[in-house]
Order: sequence, then C-alpha cells, then structure tokens
Amino acid sequence: MSSEILINATLEEIRVALLEGGQVVEFYVERKRDASLVGNIYKGKVIKILPGMQSAFVDIGLERAAFLYVADIRADLEEYAPFLEDDEKGDSLEFISRRGRPELSIEELIQPGQEILVHVSKDPIGSKGARVTSYITMPGRYLVLMPNVEHIGISRRISDEKERTRLKSIAEDIKPKGYGLIIRTASEGCSEDELKKDLEFLILLWENIQRKKDKVTAPALLYSDLDLVFRSVRDLLTQNVERLVIDSSEEYERIKEFVKNYFPKLLDKIVLYEGREPIFDAFGIELDISRGLGRKVWLKSGGYIVIDQIEAMTVIDVNTGKFVGKEGLEDTILKTNLEAVKEIAYQIRLRNLGGIIIIDFIDMEKHENRENLPYIGDRAYTDDEEAGKGEYGQDTL
Repeated sequence: MSSEILINATLEEIRVALLEGGQVVEFYVERKRDASLVGNIYKGKVIKILPGMQSAFVDIGLERAAFLYVADIRADLEEYAPFLEDDEKGDSLEFISRRGRPELSIEELIQPGQEILVHVSKDPIGSKGARVTSYITMPGRYLVLMPNVEHIGISRRISDEKERTRLKSIAEDIKPKGYGLIIRTASEGCSEDELKKDLEFLILLWENIQRKKDKVTAPALLYSDLDLVFRSVRDLLTQNVERLVIDSSEEYERIKEFVKNYFPKLLDKIVLYEGREPIFDAFGIELDISRGLGRKVWLKSGGYIVIDQIEAMTVIDVNTGKFVGKEGLEDTILKTNLEAVKEIAYQIRLRNLGGIIIIDFIDMEKHENRENLPYIGDRAYTDDEEAGKGEYGQDTL
C-alpha cells in the first residue's frame, strides 16, 4: 500500500499526517510554544517519596515535579541481566523489567535528595507532571540504544523471519557490552554498515550526556529530543513511503540538510509543496482530520462512537445512532459493534492514544454474538511507538 507523509508548517505549529492508500492513519501536532518533552533526558533530584503509592516526585526543573513509579527505576541492572538477555518476546522496557526484576520497594531504590538520571516518557497533562523513567532509551534511525540493558529486541512490524534472523545476527555482532538494542522497522533491508553508523552516532550522544551529567547540578536538561519535523523524518520516512511533502521552504531546506547528512538514500523522497491551496486541502484530508478527531465519530452505517479523554484514561462509548437495521435489534447491535471495532482500532492509531482505554460496547444478549466480537486485548508497544511517544508498557483496551 502506497504511503505519503504530509507536513503543514506554520509559525505557530507543525502538523504531520501519515497517509496509507490516501487515508490518514497517523496524525501529530506540535505547537512551537508547547513542544513535547517526551524523549528529553534530565538530571533530576528526588524531592519526595510516596511509600503508599510506591512512587516518587522528582524535580527536573519544570513547573510541576515529575512522577516516577517504582517499576520505572533502574537499580543494579547487572543483577537483572541474566533475566533480560534471553527475553525475545517484547520490545517494551517496562514490560521486560517487570518480568525480570525482584520485588523491591521504592525506599530501597532511591532516597529524598538523591540525584537521578531520568527520561521523560509522558508529557504533563492537566494537573499532573511529566512521567519519567530511569530506563534511558536513545532512538536513532534504525536502532534504539538502551544503555546498561543487555537486551536485543526486534520490531514486530518486521515480519519476515529470515530478515529478523539476519538483523538480530548483525545486532549481536555490533552491540557493545553493557548496551541493549532494539532493531526498528526502518532497519529492514539495511546493511551492517548502516546499522553500525547509526549505533556509533547514538553511543556518541550517550557519552556526551554522561559527560554533561558530571558537570551540572540537578535539576538540569541534558538532552532534548528532535522536534516533530525531524522526528517525522527519523521515525516515519521508511523505504515504503513514496514521498514526504512539506509546504514550508525553510523547513524543506532543514529537512534536506538533515537527510543529506544522515539518510542520503532518501533525499529524492523530499518534496516541497508550492501550490496556492493549503496542503491538507489540496490532498483532501483537512475535512477528514476535522471529522476524525472530533468527540463524536460517525460510522458508515449511521451508528457512532463517542471518545472522551481524561487524565487517567480514555473512554469510548458505542451507540447505534441512526442505524435501525433490517433483521432485528440483536443483529443491528452486532453490526454496530463490529463496525465500531474497526473504527476504534483506527482511532487509537490516528489519535496516538495510550494508557487505559475503556470501550463500552452495546450489550448483546446472544453468547455467540459476544464471541464473534473481535477481542482487541492488551498490546505491547513496538519500538516505533516507544520513540514517538516514549510511554512504555501495555494498554488495556
């Protein structure tokens, strides 16, 4: 299926849409005065321990203290390495750490006043501060570097077993001792030399962070992740994407320079849009985005779903709406629920939803109808989702 990346850049915000077959499947917005902190690395200071919640507040220099869960604290990872090395089932750091580490209380791991290196995994929202983890990850073009974690993971989106075996063999050969690697989707078909160059760049970044850490006093910002334009190039511009089209000549030149230095083979995919009509209108997606990101999303049958996001979770309610069906109430409900499943899966990707997601389907009386409703279930993030969002673990859907 053909894919394209469209970038609408203005003085106030950047909007990025990933299209597959002409349909928007992923959409990101970053306002320049309210840029995401996800991926930033700080030297923070523990200011308060909450034993009852097994968590802590960490001062990283922002308006509100960051929140650190016990499961997000890296202790003596050499002790846990035997558990991590053989794990090949998940790319999620939190998932790996929870499976492999002994149960330790937060008081045994950190103390008030202690300085700690943390990575922002979730932006502040409402009255909540940022969520941080001490499991540091450094996303590159082809690899994600995990300092102090002896683990190799492969993106689930690489489905060919021969390619997975080849990439894992290369990763085992080039991985330095004391580091872990996640092989990203974009690495499919890459040579050992390309992966090695990406790894060398990431290790250089990490060494610079380590040197800076020793020179500053907490709280301090040690590393800021790329802006949305460059992240889109790094994370979304794969060999399967036909082209990246951007409507800003200034950002176009920045992207060309960035790609020329790091991914020269992709340079011919970068295109400047010079039409008079706004780029999203010209590609016929502006109305789709407006409709698709509203609180109420209509289904083709006449039913609809309502999506409400609050600080703790996302709640999705399914309704029959205008759909009256032809064969009876139970059949109408089943068809609405089945149609809603597909739309909900699409909306989760489009809106980049994470955390706890609760779906309230319409009740069905027949057991076989309930069994026919596809099970969405739990899913672990792929490495690409880690780099884009930084939030590790599982969503309950």
